[in-house]
Amino acid sequence: MAEHLCRHHGRKYPCTCAMGHLYRFVEPVVLLLLKKKGHSYGYDLSNDLAEYALTDAEIERGALYRTLRQLEANGNVVSEWDVEESGPARRIYKLTAKGERHLEEWATVLQHVSKSMARFVAETKRINGGKANSA
Repeated sequence: MAEHLCRHHGRKYPCTCAMGHLYRFVEPVVLLLLKKKGHSYGYDLSNDLAEYALTDAEIERGALYRTLRQLEANGNVVSEWDVEESGPARRIYKLTAKGERHLEEWATVLQHVSKSMARFVAETKRINGGKANSA
């Protein structure tokens, strides 16, 4: 495999940026962060996304806010305007009981995906004589 630099991260392949933008994987991370924090502002969530990101792809702030709106529309989070702090009003988000169940569903799905990926990598290594890729 020819070596390439990831145009987003400056690192050599393999990089999951090659998989494209996996915006759907923002959802379980947001649910997890809200569960851990109890409540949070969108800006604070955006600062913590990279720590728990499921891919190397950069998560755009717009994707976060679209995800938060969709989670709210589906009843997984609630939000309200916080006008008590100094500065402009900000939306504060909190996980609902439905959102906690949805987080558990994501954990189950991702556990299955993780097992499938491990089988895939093991099979790839097996047919490549112990290497993950053929150089």
